[in-house]
Amino acid sequence: MTEALIASPDGGATGPAALATELPRGRSPGWWGMLLFVTTEATLFAVLLGSYFYLRFQAAAQWPPPRTGPPELTLPLVMTALLLPSSLPVIWAEHGIRRGQRWRLRLGLALTLLLGLAFVGLLLMEYDEKLASLTVTTDTYGSLFYVVTGFHGLHVTVGLLMLAWLLAASTGGRLDARRHEPVRLVAMYWHFVGAVWVAVLFTVYLSPRL
Repeated sequence: MTEALIASPDGGATGPAALATELPRGRSPGWWGMLLFVTTEATLFAVLLGSYFYLRFQAAAQWPPPRTGPPELTLPLVMTALLLPSSLPVIWAEHGIRRGQRWRLRLGLALTLLLGLAFVGLLLMEYDEKLASLTVTTDTYGSLFYVVTGFHGLHVTVGLLMLAWLLAASTGGRLDARRHEPVRLVAMYWHFVGAVWVAVLFTVYLSPRL
């Protein structure tokens, strides 16, 4: 087939027939860019969580401090029940737009957006409850708690902005069966946010009880 393309009178391998036949192969630059970004952010989270355990085991006193007590699990578990399943509508939406079904894309993105907003709302509710007795400057535990959970909450917020942008783009006809790469990239990021939350949940909320 390559020889036929080179010998074709309409421009060889760069002619219209070749361009229509030879589709791009491999991952797109956007995919590699998102993978690099996610890897970089995962490294930052690994450093943060590693610092948490290092400072925890360096502390001679009880962890968390007695006046603070172990973190409550009710809100974090509800937040987990919201965030982790929120990846499913994104997967459903991505498969839908690959088939040209914009309604699936819109519905899936809207569901994920609502679940993500509920997650952030519960995180802010938890902050409101804790700030009366625990702040960033209270002690080492307080600093670590707000930095780790706040850093993750910031990433969730960025993901929500991405989802909102996709939802707006889907109503303008800029996404279809042939142009859906942004959906795949945002889905990669959102899955990453959910996976990191599992590590945050174990480190900040569950490990003090072990």
